[in-house]
Amino acid sequence: MKLSQKLAVSAAFLGLLVFANAYPCRAQVTLPQDSVDSPGNTGGNSSSSLTTAQPTSAPSPITSAPAPQTDGTEDSSGWHFTVSPYLWFPGVHGEIGDAGRETGIHASAGDLLSHFRFGLMGVVEPRYKRIVMPLDIMWVRLGDDRALTNLASVANLKGSEFILTQKIGYRVIDAKMVKIDALAGFRYWHYGQSVSFTTNTLNFSASQNWVDPLVGGRITGNLSPKVSVTIAGDVGGWGAGSQLDYQIVGLLGYRIKPALALQAGYRYLSVDYTNGGSFVDLVTSGVVFGVSIALK
Repeated sequence: MKLSQKLAVSAAFLGLLVFANAYPCRAQVTLPQDSVDSPGNTGGNSSSSLTTAQPTSAPSPITSAPAPQTDGTEDSSGWHFTVSPYLWFPGVHGEIGDAGRETGIHASAGDLLSHFRFGLMGVVEPRYKRIVMPLDIMWVRLGDDRALTNLASVANLKGSEFILTQKIGYRVIDAKMVKIDALAGFRYWHYGQSVSFTTNTLNFSASQNWVDPLVGGRITGNLSPKVSVTIAGDVGGWGAGSQLDYQIVGLLGYRIKPALALQAGYRYLSVDYTNGGSFVDLVTSGVVFGVSIALK
């Protein structure tokens, strides 16, 4: 990714934070409103509170995603806790390489599902007053078996991806119709690959691990007592881990019960990582579906 593109992405997210702090905080003169915050370093990806009154909007399930909104009569003091499992159906495209060799990757969501072996995706978000602490975890394992007739053997191919995004932030605007959170944290990446053969003990394995610092934000708008829209995102890396790491998320939420909401949307996660002769330059994007459960 070109330097000008990296600077443009970083400037866009920093502009979001400047806007959030410049916006008049209506919560200073009115009773604060609550939401149950719940990606994908994005971070998504790249989305907590249990209300004491009837919520008015639905939360998001992914990294840095929002939570169900309330009618403004709840007590926002104390702790709140939300769990938001989700399913992300992305496609992947880009390039990976090592020691001067490059491999292009173009896999649809269907391609990845056909090799899916195991997955765990979800957001856990505690919130204390205006302090929000979303934790997004995504762990996926892929596998395939390839017959090698010339060796009379079968190659077992396995790949895994683990992404953990931890953020802490402050709700700078907590009004009835809109809520804005400013966030900072980190995203941990792990890519693992292995190849084994059924007729011998010759095995190969490799992995890449790094951590990116992040800044980001999310905006939740309430369209009705049951429907909300959320836009969230983050950006980071800057050479500390990857050269650039960012995600953008858009979600539509619908509340079916006071403590239960459904979400659907789209998540876009990009990473540009280089370490010596190896590099990973991938975009992972696709639809996401989730549910948010307020536990407290």
